[in-house]
Amino acid sequence: MKQDGVKRWVAVIGNPNAGKSTLFNALTGLRQRVGNYPGVTVEKRTGTAFTLHGEAIELIDLPGMYSLLPQSPDEKIALQVLRGESPGVPRPDGILCVVDASNLERNLFLVTQVMELGVPVLVALNMVDMAESRGVRLRPQELSEKLGIPFIPTQAHRGKGLVELRAALGQTLLHPGPRQWTMPPPLAVAVGQIAAAWRDSLPAEGRAEGKALELLAGSDVGPEGARKLAQAWRERFRKEAYDWSAAVVHARYEYVRNVLGEAGMIGGTRVASWTDWIDAIVLHPVAGWGVLAAMMVSLFVSIFSIASYPMEWIDSGFTWAGQLLESQMPAGILRELFVNGILAGVGGVVIFLPQILILFFFLGLLEDSGYLARAAFLLDRVMHRVGLSGKSFIPLLSSYACAIPGIMATRTVEDPKDRLTTILIAPLMSCSARIPVYTTLIAAAVPVALVPVWGKAVALLGLYALGTGTAFFLAWIFRKKMLGGGSPPLILELPPYRCPAFQTVALRMWERALIFLRRAGTVILALSILLWFVSSFPKSSEDESINLAGSYAGQLGHWMEPVIRPLGFDWRIGIGLVASLAAREVFVSTMSIVYHVGGEEGGLVAAMRGAAWPDGIIIYSPLTCLSLLVFYVYALQCLSTVAVAKRETGGWGWPAFMMLYMTGLAYFAAWMVQIVGHALGF
Repeated sequence: MKQDGVKRWVAVIGNPNAGKSTLFNALTGLRQRVGNYPGVTVEKRTGTAFTLHGEAIELIDLPGMYSLLPQSPDEKIALQVLRGESPGVPRPDGILCVVDASNLERNLFLVTQVMELGVPVLVALNMVDMAESRGVRLRPQELSEKLGIPFIPTQAHRGKGLVELRAALGQTLLHPGPRQWTMPPPLAVAVGQIAAAWRDSLPAEGRAEGKALELLAGSDVGPEGARKLAQAWRERFRKEAYDWSAAVVHARYEYVRNVLGEAGMIGGTRVASWTDWIDAIVLHPVAGWGVLAAMMVSLFVSIFSIASYPMEWIDSGFTWAGQLLESQMPAGILRELFVNGILAGVGGVVIFLPQILILFFFLGLLEDSGYLARAAFLLDRVMHRVGLSGKSFIPLLSSYACAIPGIMATRTVEDPKDRLTTILIAPLMSCSARIPVYTTLIAAAVPVALVPVWGKAVALLGLYALGTGTAFFLAWIFRKKMLGGGSPPLILELPPYRCPAFQTVALRMWERALIFLRRAGTVILALSILLWFVSSFPKSSEDESINLAGSYAGQLGHWMEPVIRPLGFDWRIGIGLVASLAAREVFVSTMSIVYHVGGEEGGLVAAMRGAAWPDGIIIYSPLTCLSLLVFYVYALQCLSTVAVAKRETGGWGWPAFMMLYMTGLAYFAAWMVQIVGHALGF
């Protein structure tokens, strides 16, 4: 079913690094929606674009792929959408293929496959400036005449060609003609026989041939007679040692080369570009690691220095709001709820929004510039030593933002054992939700006057390095000792360096800000109210500290204290540990409620520095703060991550194992921090 007001659906497809998502963002702007495909956790991005005549067209951004013979789950989802077989998603009325103009031979291979789906096709000839700088002669009109489909030159990151593309989308898209590439004789006979089984239901010859090739590749979707015939031909080709799939690839590429030659687009002298000069440094076995380390240090210094100014403004805003409520509202339970519950809980988390946005800003710049692929190349040798595929890099990198999309991104990993191992270690990558916890505890442990900003940045980088190093060590144990087997070599395309599309980066930051604020306004708000209630009732005294100790939350904390006391944690920290199971950043809002800092100047850090045991010893000593930091590096304090892991692994067994091993590791590591610290006299 199509949505009301949307006349047509157009699928956007292309090779990885062809600028597909940048073009999608340029066409849809803020009119985007992010969700999941029905029944699976693969992310679905849709958006509304408008033609020059104001017609609304729904675009769906499909995962990047090199071929329509899928190897990974997300590629299978993309093919289902193109076929019209994805539940809840209508069959596209057209397909927009985004191709890299600087590498047409490889990109047009996918176009020849898309042309056989029986759906109108439009091609965006993207990154034409980069192609021309490499000496490629671009002749879109000749390509259109040779292939029978329109080619529109574009530069998505600069917005060039969008007017022409919108105009083309507003016109009636052309159905590709019959197949033009020459199929090898042995294969032509097999495809002809299998395709004949589809004639009744799919009269279009190209579509039937495409389905025949899919059946030969092992698809189980189709009439029983066609499936049996395909199986028989596969067995015959196996006995004859005839690699039919390689023959198809060779025939398609030969056809593409002929088209490019006839269009006068093969030529140009390959000269060393500035991409080659940069790669000589960033891919150097020594200098490359220095560049990577410098970028990471710059990121964490920015998180502390640049973000400090907007964080102070947000803190001042919530402090002003708390003082205003205290001056305007009569004393009582309602004022306590707003000041010590809602403002303290929500404000204690929202203040860290600038740091999270800086993280996503840097990740967006590195991805759009083409550097992340180089980082994957550098880390590939390390990942192979621990038994992981290089394809695990992107899911693990995504987990620095959030473990949930990181685990979902493991669908690009083809090997099941690699995928399971990646899922098991993804939560160890310090996600953005840990940033509020890290920065609060670092600030509580180390006064500003003693350590400059770069020192705190190094401490934060050390926490990330601890989680990452442990993840790789455990990956070696899981992959080599538990699951067994090796990992395939990494085949990685290094895209050319390009200026980041700041609109795309800004859109990602906007999406993450909305998600973060939505969580603050829903989950954290609800939990803040609940925590205020359980930490305020039953009232046993007018003294806030006595009342907290006798409250429901205090009783739970006192019950936990004997268990967590060896870690240096008191019962109030225990309340935060339980509450943060909903989301890690809830620890900060919980502590804000526990210490009643909703409207006080100085905030949570000052309250934590003043907290003491009954004998007067400071609770949040540097040693205890370090112990708590290490605990949060390892602990799986996020039930949403457990739920997603359950969906991805198909049961509760592995998520339960993940929860147990991470909790046990967190407890043991935090305990060892205390043991070693006391032995050293801290």
